[in-house]
Amino acid sequence: MKGEPVGIGVIGCGRWGPNHIRVFSENEGSRPVACCDTDPDRVAAMKQRFRGIEACGSAEELMARDDVDAVVIATPVSIHRELVEKAFRAGKDVLCEKPLSVSAAECRELGRLAASAGRILMVGHVFLYNAGIARLKEGIDSGEVGDLHYLHATRTNLGPVRKDVGAAADLATHDISILNWIVGGVPEVAAAAGGSFLQDRVEDVAFIDLRYPSGVLANIHVSWLDPVKVRRITAVGSKRMMVWDDLGPRGPIEIHDKRVVREDYSSFGEFQLLVREGEVSIPPVKMAEPLAAQARAFLDAVRERGSPVSDAEFAAGVAEVLEAVEERIGG
Repeated sequence: MKGEPVGIGVIGCGRWGPNHIRVFSENEGSRPVACCDTDPDRVAAMKQRFRGIEACGSAEELMARDDVDAVVIATPVSIHRELVEKAFRAGKDVLCEKPLSVSAAECRELGRLAASAGRILMVGHVFLYNAGIARLKEGIDSGEVGDLHYLHATRTNLGPVRKDVGAAADLATHDISILNWIVGGVPEVAAAAGGSFLQDRVEDVAFIDLRYPSGVLANIHVSWLDPVKVRRITAVGSKRMMVWDDLGPRGPIEIHDKRVVREDYSSFGEFQLLVREGEVSIPPVKMAEPLAAQARAFLDAVRERGSPVSDAEFAAGVAEVLEAVEERIGG
Protein backbone atom coordinates (compact mmCIF):
# COMPACT_ATOMS: atom_id res chain seq x y z
CA MET A 1 0.00 0.00 0.00
CA LYS A 2 2.96 2.30 0.60
CA GLY A 3 3.03 5.01 -2.04
CA GLU A 4 -0.32 3.94 -3.44
CA PRO A 5 -3.70 5.52 -2.72
CA VAL A 6 -5.52 3.88 0.16
CA GLY A 7 -8.67 2.18 -1.06
CA ILE A 8 -11.64 3.38 0.98
CA GLY A 9 -15.01 1.68 1.40
CA VAL A 10 -17.86 3.65 2.96
CA ILE A 11 -20.64 1.87 4.84
CA GLY A 12 -23.66 4.12 5.22
CA CYS A 13 -24.58 6.77 2.65
CA GLY A 14 -27.01 8.85 4.66
CA ARG A 15 -26.07 12.08 6.43
CA TRP A 16 -22.28 11.75 6.76
CA GLY A 17 -21.34 9.00 4.33
CA PRO A 18 -21.40 11.25 1.23
CA ASN A 19 -19.15 13.78 2.98
CA HIS A 20 -16.61 11.06 3.75
CA ILE A 21 -16.65 9.91 0.13
CA ARG A 22 -16.09 13.50 -0.98
CA VAL A 23 -13.12 14.30 1.28
CA PHE A 24 -11.38 11.01 0.55
CA SER A 25 -11.93 11.49 -3.19
CA GLU A 26 -10.33 14.96 -2.93
CA ASN A 27 -7.24 13.55 -1.17
CA GLU A 28 -4.48 12.30 -3.48
CA GLY A 29 -3.55 9.67 -0.91
CA SER A 30 -6.86 7.84 -1.05
CA ARG A 31 -9.46 6.56 -3.47
CA PRO A 32 -13.05 5.71 -2.54
CA VAL A 33 -13.71 2.47 -4.37
CA ALA A 34 -16.99 1.15 -2.95
CA CYS A 35 -20.01 2.08 -0.85
CA CYS A 36 -23.11 0.41 0.51
CA ASP A 37 -26.33 1.31 2.28
CA THR A 38 -29.60 -0.39 3.16
CA ASP A 39 -31.35 2.19 0.96
CA PRO A 40 -30.59 1.46 -2.73
CA ASP A 41 -31.59 5.00 -3.74
CA ARG A 42 -28.78 6.42 -1.61
CA VAL A 43 -26.25 4.12 -3.24
CA ALA A 44 -27.52 5.07 -6.69
CA ALA A 45 -27.07 8.73 -5.79
CA MET A 46 -23.45 8.08 -4.76
CA LYS A 47 -22.69 6.30 -8.05
CA GLN A 48 -24.12 9.21 -9.96
CA ARG A 49 -22.26 11.82 -7.91
CA PHE A 50 -18.86 10.12 -7.60
CA ARG A 51 -17.41 8.60 -10.74
CA GLY A 52 -15.75 5.24 -10.38
CA ILE A 53 -17.24 4.25 -7.03
CA GLU A 54 -18.82 0.80 -7.01
CA ALA A 55 -22.05 -0.17 -5.26
CA CYS A 56 -22.07 -3.18 -2.95
CA GLY A 57 -25.15 -5.05 -1.82
CA SER A 58 -23.94 -5.45 1.77
CA ALA A 59 -21.20 -4.47 4.20
CA GLU A 60 -19.82 -8.02 3.97
CA GLU A 61 -19.52 -7.73 0.18
CA LEU A 62 -17.74 -4.39 0.53
CA MET A 63 -15.29 -5.71 3.13
CA ALA A 64 -14.46 -8.74 0.97
CA ARG A 65 -13.09 -6.55 -1.82
CA ASP A 66 -9.32 -6.70 -2.26
CA ASP A 67 -9.18 -3.04 -3.34
CA VAL A 68 -10.70 -1.86 -0.05
CA ASP A 69 -7.90 -1.25 2.45
CA ALA A 70 -9.93 0.66 5.03
CA VAL A 71 -13.60 1.23 5.77
CA VAL A 72 -15.53 4.23 7.02
CA ILE A 73 -18.53 3.30 9.16
CA ALA A 74 -21.21 5.99 9.03
CA THR A 75 -24.21 4.06 10.31
CA PRO A 76 -26.46 4.24 13.39
CA VAL A 77 -24.57 3.67 16.65
CA SER A 78 -26.48 0.45 17.35
CA ILE A 79 -24.55 -1.50 14.68
CA HIS A 80 -21.10 0.07 15.10
CA ARG A 81 -19.68 -2.81 17.12
CA GLU A 82 -20.92 -5.49 14.71
CA LEU A 83 -19.44 -3.69 11.69
CA VAL A 84 -16.13 -2.84 13.37
CA GLU A 85 -15.62 -6.47 14.37
CA LYS A 86 -16.41 -7.67 10.84
CA ALA A 87 -13.97 -5.15 9.40
CA PHE A 88 -11.17 -6.39 11.65
CA ARG A 89 -11.89 -10.01 10.65
CA ALA A 90 -11.69 -8.90 7.02
CA GLY A 91 -8.31 -7.28 7.66
CA LYS A 92 -9.47 -3.68 7.22
CA ASP A 93 -8.57 -0.53 9.14
CA VAL A 94 -11.55 1.45 10.43
CA LEU A 95 -12.68 5.04 10.76
CA CYS A 96 -15.95 4.91 12.70
CA GLU A 97 -18.29 7.83 13.21
CA LYS A 98 -18.85 9.02 16.78
CA PRO A 99 -19.83 7.79 19.21
CA LEU A 100 -18.00 4.50 18.75
CA SER A 101 -20.34 3.12 21.39
CA VAL A 102 -22.41 4.50 24.24
CA SER A 103 -20.62 1.93 26.44
CA ALA A 104 -17.08 2.67 27.66
CA ALA A 105 -16.48 -1.06 28.22
CA GLU A 106 -17.49 -1.78 24.62
CA CYS A 107 -15.15 0.95 23.34
CA ARG A 108 -12.24 -0.59 25.24
CA GLU A 109 -13.14 -4.07 24.01
CA LEU A 110 -13.05 -2.81 20.41
CA GLY A 111 -9.70 -1.20 21.17
CA ARG A 112 -8.35 -4.55 22.37
CA LEU A 113 -9.70 -6.27 19.25
CA ALA A 114 -7.99 -3.65 17.06
CA ALA A 115 -4.68 -4.21 18.83
CA SER A 116 -4.88 -8.00 18.60
CA ALA A 117 -5.79 -7.78 14.91
CA GLY A 118 -3.07 -5.23 14.20
CA ARG A 119 -5.64 -2.81 12.77
CA ILE A 120 -6.12 0.96 13.08
CA LEU A 121 -9.31 2.07 14.82
CA MET A 122 -10.03 5.78 14.69
CA VAL A 123 -13.22 7.44 15.91
CA GLY A 124 -14.68 10.45 14.09
CA HIS A 125 -14.49 13.05 16.84
CA VAL A 126 -14.16 15.61 14.08
CA PHE A 127 -13.89 18.73 16.24
CA LEU A 128 -10.44 17.58 17.40
CA TYR A 129 -9.41 18.49 13.84
CA ASN A 130 -11.01 21.94 13.87
CA ALA A 131 -8.37 24.68 13.51
CA GLY A 132 -10.22 26.99 15.89
CA ILE A 133 -10.40 24.32 18.60
CA ALA A 134 -6.69 23.61 18.07
CA ARG A 135 -5.96 27.33 18.64
CA LEU A 136 -8.08 27.29 21.80
CA LYS A 137 -6.13 24.32 23.14
CA GLU A 138 -2.86 26.02 22.20
CA GLY A 139 -3.86 29.12 24.18
CA ILE A 140 -4.61 26.99 27.23
CA ASP A 141 -1.56 24.69 26.97
CA SER A 142 0.84 27.59 26.47
CA GLY A 143 -0.41 29.45 29.53
CA GLU A 144 -1.79 32.29 27.45
CA VAL A 145 -4.98 32.28 29.55
CA GLY A 146 -3.09 31.59 32.78
CA ASP A 147 -4.49 28.95 35.11
CA LEU A 148 -7.64 27.50 33.56
CA HIS A 149 -10.65 27.97 35.87
CA TYR A 150 -13.60 26.71 33.85
CA LEU A 151 -15.04 26.02 30.40
CA HIS A 152 -18.57 26.60 29.16
CA ALA A 153 -19.90 25.03 25.94
CA THR A 154 -23.14 25.75 24.09
CA ARG A 155 -24.37 23.70 21.11
CA THR A 156 -27.95 24.50 20.16
CA ASN A 157 -30.20 24.68 17.12
CA LEU A 158 -33.73 23.85 16.00
CA GLY A 159 -33.08 20.26 14.89
CA PRO A 160 -32.05 18.00 13.32
CA VAL A 161 -33.87 15.57 15.61
CA ARG A 162 -32.60 12.00 15.80
CA LYS A 163 -34.40 8.82 16.86
CA ASP A 164 -31.49 6.48 17.60
CA VAL A 165 -29.79 8.63 20.27
CA GLY A 166 -30.69 11.68 22.34
CA ALA A 167 -29.23 15.17 22.26
CA ALA A 168 -26.55 14.27 24.79
CA ALA A 169 -25.14 11.38 22.75
CA ASP A 170 -25.53 13.29 19.48
CA LEU A 171 -24.50 16.86 20.33
CA ALA A 172 -22.77 16.77 23.72
CA THR A 173 -20.45 14.05 22.42
CA HIS A 174 -18.69 16.76 20.42
CA ASP A 175 -18.18 19.03 23.41
CA ILE A 176 -17.21 16.24 25.80
CA SER A 177 -14.53 15.13 23.34
CA ILE A 178 -13.28 18.72 22.97
CA LEU A 179 -13.19 19.36 26.71
CA ASN A 180 -11.49 16.03 27.50
CA TRP A 181 -8.88 16.78 24.84
CA ILE A 182 -8.29 20.33 26.04
CA VAL A 183 -8.09 19.44 29.73
CA GLY A 184 -6.18 16.23 29.06
CA GLY A 185 -8.31 13.78 30.99
CA VAL A 186 -11.72 12.49 31.95
CA PRO A 187 -13.94 14.26 34.51
CA GLU A 188 -14.27 12.63 37.92
CA VAL A 189 -17.73 14.06 38.55
CA ALA A 190 -20.63 14.41 36.11
CA ALA A 191 -24.10 15.77 36.82
CA ALA A 192 -26.87 16.31 34.29
CA ALA A 193 -30.50 17.15 33.72
CA GLY A 194 -32.48 16.76 30.51
CA GLY A 195 -35.93 16.78 29.02
CA SER A 196 -37.75 14.64 26.43
CA PHE A 197 -40.40 16.85 24.84
CA LEU A 198 -40.68 15.45 21.31
CA GLN A 199 -40.09 11.72 21.79
CA ASP A 200 -40.52 9.43 24.74
CA ARG A 201 -37.20 8.64 26.50
CA VAL A 202 -35.12 10.52 23.90
CA GLU A 203 -33.94 13.80 25.38
CA ASP A 204 -34.09 16.93 23.22
CA VAL A 205 -32.20 19.16 25.66
CA ALA A 206 -29.53 18.54 28.29
CA PHE A 207 -27.54 20.55 30.81
CA ILE A 208 -24.29 18.88 31.91
CA ASP A 209 -21.86 19.83 34.71
CA LEU A 210 -18.39 18.31 34.89
CA ARG A 211 -15.45 18.50 37.31
CA TYR A 212 -12.01 17.32 36.21
CA PRO A 213 -9.33 15.95 38.57
CA SER A 214 -7.29 19.14 38.03
CA GLY A 215 -10.13 21.18 39.53
CA VAL A 216 -11.29 22.61 36.21
CA LEU A 217 -15.06 22.97 35.97
CA ALA A 218 -17.05 22.61 32.76
CA ASN A 219 -20.66 23.13 31.74
CA ILE A 220 -22.36 21.98 28.53
CA HIS A 221 -25.76 23.02 27.17
CA VAL A 222 -27.11 21.13 24.16
CA SER A 223 -30.54 21.33 22.53
CA TRP A 224 -32.51 20.45 19.41
CA LEU A 225 -35.22 22.89 20.51
CA ASP A 226 -33.48 26.24 20.47
CA PRO A 227 -34.33 29.07 18.03
CA VAL A 228 -30.68 30.12 17.63
CA LYS A 229 -27.85 28.03 16.24
CA VAL A 230 -24.87 28.35 18.57
CA ARG A 231 -21.51 26.59 18.53
CA ARG A 232 -19.40 28.26 21.23
CA ILE A 233 -16.91 27.43 23.98
CA THR A 234 -15.67 29.95 26.55
CA ALA A 235 -12.45 29.32 28.48
CA VAL A 236 -11.92 31.45 31.59
CA GLY A 237 -8.41 31.68 33.00
CA SER A 238 -6.52 33.69 35.58
CA LYS A 239 -4.91 35.96 32.97
CA ARG A 240 -7.22 36.03 29.98
CA MET A 241 -10.40 34.57 28.57
CA MET A 242 -10.76 32.89 25.18
CA VAL A 243 -13.90 32.26 23.15
CA TRP A 244 -14.22 29.81 20.29
CA ASP A 245 -17.21 30.59 18.11
CA ASP A 246 -17.62 28.33 15.10
CA LEU A 247 -20.05 30.84 13.59
CA GLY A 248 -18.12 33.98 14.56
CA PRO A 249 -18.20 36.62 11.80
CA ARG A 250 -14.72 37.95 12.59
CA GLY A 251 -12.97 34.64 13.16
CA PRO A 252 -13.28 31.52 15.29
CA ILE A 253 -11.21 32.80 18.23
CA GLU A 254 -11.49 35.87 20.43
CA ILE A 255 -8.97 36.61 23.19
CA HIS A 256 -10.31 38.85 25.95
CA ASP A 257 -7.66 40.58 28.02
CA LYS A 258 -9.94 40.64 31.04
CA ARG A 259 -9.47 39.24 34.51
CA VAL A 260 -10.05 39.78 38.20
CA VAL A 261 -6.90 40.71 40.15
CA ARG A 262 -6.18 40.83 43.87
CA GLU A 263 -4.68 44.06 45.12
CA ASP A 264 -3.01 43.61 48.52
CA TYR A 265 -2.46 46.33 51.10
CA SER A 266 0.57 46.65 53.32
CA SER A 267 -1.27 46.49 56.63
CA PHE A 268 -3.71 44.12 58.32
CA GLY A 269 -3.61 41.64 55.43
CA GLU A 270 -6.32 43.51 53.62
CA PHE A 271 -6.98 43.06 49.90
CA GLN A 272 -9.43 44.10 47.24
CA LEU A 273 -10.60 42.23 44.15
CA LEU A 274 -10.56 44.46 41.08
CA VAL A 275 -11.86 43.85 37.56
CA ARG A 276 -9.26 44.59 34.89
CA GLU A 277 -10.68 45.44 31.48
CA GLY A 278 -8.58 45.03 28.34
CA GLU A 279 -8.78 44.76 24.60
CA VAL A 280 -10.33 41.96 22.57
CA SER A 281 -8.01 40.52 19.92
CA ILE A 282 -8.81 38.25 16.98
CA PRO A 283 -5.77 36.06 16.24
CA PRO A 284 -5.36 34.75 12.69
CA VAL A 285 -6.42 31.13 12.34
CA LYS A 286 -5.77 29.27 9.10
CA MET A 287 -9.04 27.48 8.55
CA ALA A 288 -9.45 24.15 6.80
CA GLU A 289 -12.35 21.72 6.62
CA PRO A 290 -12.18 19.59 9.81
CA LEU A 291 -13.52 16.48 8.06
CA ALA A 292 -10.73 16.73 5.45
CA ALA A 293 -8.14 17.19 8.22
CA GLN A 294 -9.57 14.15 9.99
CA ALA A 295 -9.30 12.13 6.77
CA ARG A 296 -5.64 13.12 6.45
CA ALA A 297 -4.97 12.05 10.04
CA PHE A 298 -6.64 8.70 9.37
CA LEU A 299 -4.59 8.12 6.22
CA ASP A 300 -1.40 9.02 8.13
CA ALA A 301 -2.30 6.47 10.82
CA VAL A 302 -3.02 3.81 8.19
CA ARG A 303 0.32 4.35 6.44
CA GLU A 304 2.46 4.82 9.55
CA ARG A 305 0.54 2.29 11.68
CA GLY A 306 0.39 4.83 14.48
CA SER A 307 -2.34 5.41 17.03
CA PRO A 308 -4.59 8.40 16.22
CA VAL A 309 -5.55 10.96 18.86
CA SER A 310 -9.19 9.87 18.74
CA ASP A 311 -8.54 6.17 19.31
CA ALA A 312 -10.71 3.65 21.17
CA GLU A 313 -9.40 4.67 24.60
CA PHE A 314 -10.20 8.32 23.90
CA ALA A 315 -13.67 7.24 22.77
CA ALA A 316 -14.04 5.24 25.98
CA GLY A 317 -13.36 8.40 28.01
CA VAL A 318 -16.13 10.19 26.13
CA ALA A 319 -18.46 7.20 26.59
CA GLU A 320 -17.78 7.18 30.35
CA VAL A 321 -19.12 10.71 30.60
CA LEU A 322 -22.10 9.91 28.36
CA GLU A 323 -22.97 6.87 30.49
CA ALA A 324 -22.96 9.00 33.64
CA VAL A 325 -24.99 11.71 31.92
CA GLU A 326 -27.61 9.32 30.56
CA GLU A 327 -27.93 7.63 33.96
CA ARG A 328 -28.67 10.96 35.60
CA ILE A 329 -31.03 12.13 32.86
CA GLY A 330 -32.84 8.80 32.88
CA GLY A 331 -33.01 8.79 36.67
